[in-house]
Amino acid sequence: MAADTRHRLTAEGAAGTATAPSAQPLATAAGPLDAPRGLVAHACWYPSVDPTGEYAAFICDRGGVPQLWTAPLGGEEARLLDAGPDHVTEVSWSPDGRWIAYTVAPGGSGHTRVLCVRPDGSDRRILAGAEAGSSAYLGCWTRDGSGLAVTIAEPASDRPDPADLAERPAGWTERDGHATLLDAGAHGGEGGPPVRDVLTAYLLDPAGVTAPALLAEESEAATLRVCDLSADGRLALLRRGPRGGREAVVVRLADRAPLCTLPVADGDPWIGRFSADARTLWLRSDHDREFAALLALDLDASGSPAGLRVHAAREACDLELLSAVEHGGRLALVWNVHGTSELETLPVDAPNGTPPAPRPVPLDHEVVTRVVPAGAYGMLVALSGSQRRPGVWHVPGVAPPVRTPWSARDEETVPPGPPPVRPVPLRPTARDGLLLGGWYHRAPGRPPGEPAPCVLHLHGGPEEQERPVFDPLYHELLGRGLDVFAPDVRGSSGWGRSFRDADLGTGRFDAIEDVAACAAHVVEAGLADPRRLAVMGHSYGGYLTLASLVWHPDLFRTGVTVCGMSDFGTFFAGTEPWLAESATHKYGHPERDRALLQALSPMSRVDALRVPLLAVHGAHDTNVPPGESEQIVLAARERGLEAELLLLPGEGHDFRRAESRRQFRRTAADWLERRLMF
Repeated sequence: MAADTRHRLTAEGAAGTATAPSAQPLATAAGPLDAPRGLVAHACWYPSVDPTGEYAAFICDRGGVPQLWTAPLGGEEARLLDAGPDHVTEVSWSPDGRWIAYTVAPGGSGHTRVLCVRPDGSDRRILAGAEAGSSAYLGCWTRDGSGLAVTIAEPASDRPDPADLAERPAGWTERDGHATLLDAGAHGGEGGPPVRDVLTAYLLDPAGVTAPALLAEESEAATLRVCDLSADGRLALLRRGPRGGREAVVVRLADRAPLCTLPVADGDPWIGRFSADARTLWLRSDHDREFAALLALDLDASGSPAGLRVHAAREACDLELLSAVEHGGRLALVWNVHGTSELETLPVDAPNGTPPAPRPVPLDHEVVTRVVPAGAYGMLVALSGSQRRPGVWHVPGVAPPVRTPWSARDEETVPPGPPPVRPVPLRPTARDGLLLGGWYHRAPGRPPGEPAPCVLHLHGGPEEQERPVFDPLYHELLGRGLDVFAPDVRGSSGWGRSFRDADLGTGRFDAIEDVAACAAHVVEAGLADPRRLAVMGHSYGGYLTLASLVWHPDLFRTGVTVCGMSDFGTFFAGTEPWLAESATHKYGHPERDRALLQALSPMSRVDALRVPLLAVHGAHDTNVPPGESEQIVLAARERGLEAELLLLPGEGHDFRRAESRRQFRRTAADWLERRLMF
C-alpha cells in the first residue's frame, strides 16, 4: 500500500497537453410531460435519484433509442429530457438537485460526451467531449453538488505525418494513418512527439461560475475515473489501469500526490467510497484474493493508509456492486452467485467489534445491474432477468421491492410470440479438466430427449459473464426452433481471478479449445444435434467465433461474427489508443508478441474455413473497426465460400437503435435458420 510511482498523477506539464473544457450551451430538447410511450416493449436502466428521494432520472429506450428520462418514483408521468438521437450511457443527479449529468455517444461511436441539464429540461449544455477526436467520461459529484468530476481523453497533439513513417522505430503500428506507440513512455522514441491519448480529470462547475480545477493527469494508463471525493475535499479516489490490472488510487488533491494504490476487481467502475470523516475507504477489491470482497482501508489524518481489513466476503462469490445507502450508514452489496445476483445491506459499523449482520433484500428477477440510494432509507435497484427486459424497482426501507410505475410490466417488455425461456445452468469440462460454466436455453415445445439444432453464443470481453437475462436475440432464435447454449469459457468473470486469467498469452489457444468442449458437452448430454451446430458471438465473442471456425472447421455448419477481430495486427493498428493499451494485457503486445498474435489470428488460418459466414458490424465502431469484418468476408469469398457482411449505419460497437437491433436479429436468425433447420 505504499505510494506507487509507476504512473504520474500530477499536474506537471498539464498545460501543454490538455486544456480545461468550457461549457457549450445547447437548445432545450426536452419532450412534453407525459410524453408518448412509443415502444411498449421498452426497458429502463441506470437510475439516479434526486436528493429528496422523490424523483429519478434514468435511461429508457421506449422511443427506440436509449434516452434520458425523469419521473416521480410513485407516478407514471415520465418526461423525456433529451430527445436527441445520441445514445445515453450513464446518468447522475447532483446531490444538491440542481443538475442531471449524463454521458452520450454521438453516432453510436466509442467517443463520448458529458452533458448537463436542469431537472425541468432547461439549460442543457455540453460540459466536455465536444472537441473533435476527444472523449469525456462521467465521474462523481462533490458531496455538496457544487462540482462534477469529468475525465477527458484528448488526442495527443503533433501526431507525425504519415509520410514520415516510412522508417518507423520498433514499437510503432499504424492507426488510421497515424501512429500509436505502446510501452515506450509518452513519446515516440527519444525526443519524438507524443502519440497517446492523454487522460485528464477536472472538477467542473456546470453553471460555469467557478473555474475548472485539475484533479489528475494520466498518460500511461488505459482508463481514469474519479469515483469519489471526500466530504472535506482533501482526497480523491481514482480508478485506473487496463483490464485485468485495475487499481484504486487515493490522491491528495492539494498537490495531486498519490498516497496509496490497491488492486481492484474488473467490472463496475464505481469501486468505492470514502466514509463521512474520510478515515475509512470502502472498496470492492480482489486484492490478494480469488474473489472480490468488501475491504475497509483505514486512513490516517493525512489520508495515508493505516490498515486494511476484510469487512465482508463470500466463499467462491464475487462482490460485483457496491453502493452507500441510508446516508452512508449502510452499504448495499450485490454478490454474483454463479451468474445470479443476491442483494443485501450491511451496517458500516458493528457494536463491540461483532461481525456486521447483513439484511437480505428479496429480488423479483435474477440479476442486479445497479443500486442507488433513494431518500433517507430507500434504494432504487435496476434488475434484469430471464423473463423481462431491464426495469427499476423501488426498495422503501425494509419493505419488499416494488416495480416503479414507469418500468413496464414483465409481460410488456418482451416481443409477441412464445413466452421467454428460463435457462438452466450447465458446467462443461474443458479438455484439460477445467470446469466451465454457461446457460442452456431450450426452444419452447421441443420434446425432452430430442437433440436440437443449437447455436453456441459466445460473449464478449473476454471478461464478461453469461447471465440468465432476457436477450431478444436468443428469443428470436428460440422462436424459430433453435436452442441456444451460452457458455463461459476461460477468461470469463464470475468464476474467480484464476479462471479469468487462464486465457492470457498462449492460454488463448485453450479458450478456443473450450468452445469445442462446450459443443461436445451439449451433444453428449443429448441436448444438441451434432450435425446442426452453429457458433456466433459479439466483440471478443466474434473473434472466438472466427477462431473456432478455422481451428475446428468440421464442427459447425455456419458462423456469425459480430464486431469481432479477425487479425490482431490490424486490430491493434486500427483500434482506439486507450483500448490498444488495455488489450495488450489480455492478448499480447503487438510488437513483442507479434508471432503469438499472428498465430492466434483467424486470418492466418483462413484457408481452413469451410462453412458459410455472416459478419455484422457497426459502421461507426471505433473499438473494433469494420475492416476486421470486411477483410475476413473478402478472404472467404476469394476462397469460394458464401460470406456476407451486414454493416449497420449509425451504430458503433454496441447496437443501440431499435431498428438496427431488429435488423441484426432477423438477419442473423434468417441466416442460422436456413442452415440449421433445413
